[in-house]
Amino acid sequence: MADITAALVKDLRDKTGAGMMDCKKALIEVAGDIEAAIDWLRKKGLAAAAKKSGRIAAEGLVGVASAPGRAAMVEVNAETDFVARNPVFQAFVETVANIALEVGDSLDAIKAAPFPGTGRSVAEELTHMVATIGENMNLRRAQVLSVPNGVVATYVHAALKPTLGKIGVLAAVAGDGAHDALNTLGRQIGMHVAASRPDALDISGVSAEALEREKTILMDQAKASGRPDNVIAKMVEGRVQKFYEEVALLEQVWVHDGKSRVKAIVKDANATITGFARFALGEGIEKPKEDFAAEVAATAAIQPPPDAQPPDTQPTA
Repeated sequence: MADITAALVKDLRDKTGAGMMDCKKALIEVAGDIEAAIDWLRKKGLAAAAKKSGRIAAEGLVGVASAPGRAAMVEVNAETDFVARNPVFQAFVETVANIALEVGDSLDAIKAAPFPGTGRSVAEELTHMVATIGENMNLRRAQVLSVPNGVVATYVHAALKPTLGKIGVLAAVAGDGAHDALNTLGRQIGMHVAASRPDALDISGVSAEALEREKTILMDQAKASGRPDNVIAKMVEGRVQKFYEEVALLEQVWVHDGKSRVKAIVKDANATITGFARFALGEGIEKPKEDFAAEVAATAAIQPPPDAQPPDTQPTA
């Protein structure tokens, strides 16, 4: 067998953009012939997929799957909403959610799991889809929640299917009540979480960093009023409570009636929320501002006309 050096692997990666392990495997398969390795990667769809890997994928779908006392949620991104409506892509997201339900929410474990009916792993199937559909795609994140005595309800907002949409929520609810009643409560909590976007379950779950940052802002605002220090302290204390009511789920006002606290609703149901998760498609992904005229000009290999205005600017008087 030819000596597959790190330099040779790097050279192939530079030429194709494929992953290091894929490059090494390709070189082993063709006894170190770099041109043959390029062809091998192209035949496997890996080189084509790698060329797309730098493009931003912020569309796609959030998918959920559930079983007794357990539920999973995944986000799989693509470049356009058009792909999200592709039945093949939808089936992939549904299948990956069910795989997460079995193997847990480690992305490495999910990617290494067999993808049913293909002879490929989840990661390999995703690469195959990138090469076939022609868009960059990414398994971005996963979450699995379980509860020993209760339900993990699921809620999907802007749903294309009951298990696929733009926003997904898992709500773990423990209690001795009837399964249907707990599931109904859990789904209502899911709807609330989708709308209210809490950061923590309760006050103790609010991060110290977020709290200190908020206190600093509130203190500066209160000092600007010119009031005495003892009054300022009370003002900040009251505003911190308001902050908790915004970010802690149990302290929030129940969206379904606009007056009760979530903690009161749960207590009346003799239940406990043990955890929740909320995925909003593409949140936190920086999307580039599109300049359609410039894109057309670049595609046509021409320069914009001299009097063209830059995007988001107005001509001066």
